[in-house]
Amino acid sequence: MPDIPGISRRAFGGLVGGGAVTAAVTGPAAASSTAAAPTGRDTAERPFGARPGGRPGRRPNILFILGDDLGWADLSSYGSPHIRTPHLDRLAAQGVRFTHAYAGSATCSPTRFSLYTGRYPGRTPGGLAEPLGNRTQGLDPDHPTLASLLKRAGYATALIGKWHCGWLPDHSPTKSGWDEFFGNFGGALEYFSKLGQFGDYDLYEGDATYEDLRYYTTVLTERAVEYVGRDHGRPWLLNLNFTTPHWPWLTEDDEETGEEIAAKIRSGNALGALLHRDGGSVEKYREMVENLDASVGRVLTALRRSGQEEDTLVVFASDNGGERFSYQWPLSGAKSGLLEGGIRIPTVLRWPARVDGRQVSHEPVFSPDWTATLLEVGGARPDPAYPLDGHSLADYLLRGGDIPERDLFWRVRGNRALRRGDWKYYRDAAGKDHLFDLAGDAREQADLATVRPDLLAELKSAWEKIDSGLLPYPAA
Repeated sequence: MPDIPGISRRAFGGLVGGGAVTAAVTGPAAASSTAAAPTGRDTAERPFGARPGGRPGRRPNILFILGDDLGWADLSSYGSPHIRTPHLDRLAAQGVRFTHAYAGSATCSPTRFSLYTGRYPGRTPGGLAEPLGNRTQGLDPDHPTLASLLKRAGYATALIGKWHCGWLPDHSPTKSGWDEFFGNFGGALEYFSKLGQFGDYDLYEGDATYEDLRYYTTVLTERAVEYVGRDHGRPWLLNLNFTTPHWPWLTEDDEETGEEIAAKIRSGNALGALLHRDGGSVEKYREMVENLDASVGRVLTALRRSGQEEDTLVVFASDNGGERFSYQWPLSGAKSGLLEGGIRIPTVLRWPARVDGRQVSHEPVFSPDWTATLLEVGGARPDPAYPLDGHSLADYLLRGGDIPERDLFWRVRGNRALRRGDWKYYRDAAGKDHLFDLAGDAREQADLATVRPDLLAELKSAWEKIDSGLLPYPAA
């Protein structure tokens, strides 16, 4: 559903399909959707609010699903005119769809650092890489993570799919709190041969290679279906990190093209081959996203059949904004930059036992918030030596409370950004400062820096205060 950024703060009701409504919910409600839903989405969205009579006390299973380089409007429920995602649309209809959700950074690995630690990527040396591409760098195994803290609280933990927070022998999910790991260590791989960015084979079970030359999304889906269908006996966390729709642009029918890319990788130009500059199309990208949607559908079906659906909190998101074939309207920018198209992402949450469906939230949230939220609902305490930069959304989601007033902060080489309410401070690669009012200008085309120099200076100062507490970038 296209975003209407003018309604981004909390209100008492809103418009659905052009008619005024007031939602009968407990606690204050966020603004509702104000545009007709596209084909394939339930139209009865309502203002966000806590579920009356939710069943408190029971700790949920947690299934956190990441797409890779999926753009903000690449789902039909977010407005794509040509991509059909019925399973993800249904997931959103059964829970909350966030229209102002953001990634922790503009590329793969820094966002993963922020999600796993609940902190800005610049808090850790490995998070300074954008993205991580050096075998010696990675997430310090001594740093507490979402998995290690939930594990300490009694959860079983697993990560299936893309890790991209370091390589063996020093870094691995199993060294950072996940009991089980099945997936790839690097940032990209050819979907059939599993050859990765360094030219070597990159599919592992634990710390040992695992041979499977089938289409990677299918392999990950099967493993996730098996995991959620187990008789666990205790709550569990599963991070399911697909590489779809990240380049190279391949579907299950493209094994021949995959072999051509694999041959180029073997010839010594791994990253160049994986970038697939001579391939892909809008149509191929559509097929990849729809395959991702079908794969998520298979996992959710397995969850329902296991009898755990009611007590499983599911989050679906992307690790950053879209790439060259993404549909981003009305946003500007893309992956690697801090305009909205580089960091705003589709995000949905479902928890049948505690959160009503058919809700939409326009509150700004970002990756570290989910870490704080999941720790709270899982009964785990953050490590006080590593204070979180995210804020828990549990009070907002479960009790109708307000999200604390705070700034959202981003930093990448050559770009900076900070969002406060509807206002966004942005510095571009040329070093020029800009000020945008996202309430009326989601496309970031009306620069108000000279109209509101006082506000620009205030937001710039706030950005610099946060930045002063982060690690500096190493010399380029």
